[in-house]
Amino acid sequence: MSDTPSRETPSADAPLSVVLGNHPHTRPLKDGTVPVDGVDCHYPEFSPLPPAFARMVRHLAYDICEMPMATYLQARDVGVPVTLLPVVLVGSTHHRSLTRLPDGPDLDPRELAGRRVGVRSYGQTTGLWVRGWLQEEYGVKSSDVTWVTTEDVHVSQYTDPPYVERSDSERVADLLRGADVSAAVLGPKAIGGQGAGLVPLVKDAEQAGQAWIERHGTVPANHLLVVRDDVLRTRQDDVRAVYRALEEAIMSTADERDDSPAGRAVTAGWSERLTACLEIAGQYALEQGLIGEPIDVAAIEEKAAFLER
Repeated sequence: MSDTPSRETPSADAPLSVVLGNHPHTRPLKDGTVPVDGVDCHYPEFSPLPPAFARMVRHLAYDICEMPMATYLQARDVGVPVTLLPVVLVGSTHHRSLTRLPDGPDLDPRELAGRRVGVRSYGQTTGLWVRGWLQEEYGVKSSDVTWVTTEDVHVSQYTDPPYVERSDSERVADLLRGADVSAAVLGPKAIGGQGAGLVPLVKDAEQAGQAWIERHGTVPANHLLVVRDDVLRTRQDDVRAVYRALEEAIMSTADERDDSPAGRAVTAGWSERLTACLEIAGQYALEQGLIGEPIDVAAIEEKAAFLER
């Protein structure tokens, strides 16, 4: 029996299920300020959002869905039938995402080799970016560290590498406070929640993140957008209408975003920045054993070429 998920294709007049997080640039679609021309859309709500990602890649539970970068790359690697749409919904730099206790050892990132580091899941996108700059800037490879997780990866076909351990703890910050790990990887929301009071391991985290942007010419993307392949085949015009509405919503809310990396990350449409972001994320994912084959960014772009027709 195939591990590839499948689901009955919605009829042409059925509402499209579109899962989007609650962002300033998705609000206009959800409240109808920016209509989706000729398409009835249903927007399921999730709090927190990550369980929806797992349902999408395991069961194809929705027609269009916000999707973390690492989850998309892993899903594509194992043949989950989804197509990337060129939208970045969430992104930022992640040098501040590697945290420690404020009164804990003042570790240099190089000293993490041979130590334990907490992360929600080995397939979490924040962890992908953190491990990427750890290797690139400090020479610390993924396999040099024991990664202690509190959740499974979203893509069920994936098996964690041998240097990944599963904890009984429910929160990554608790691993750090309980002295089970030397550092913890926390996403932006977790930093302001369970990670309150923790400090970045990198002292000049903001400057280091900006240097990464200048070096690579892009901002790390965390959340993208995907559509089920069967929906794309049968309702291409409707998918295009959703994309164009979201593109308009992103443009109309530009004044609500500042010039920070997080503000600049939100985009719609193919660009050199998005291509570079996918190429770097794919390289990092391959180095970290998250995917088994190099990604073909040109092929990814070609699948979404219908948007410009």
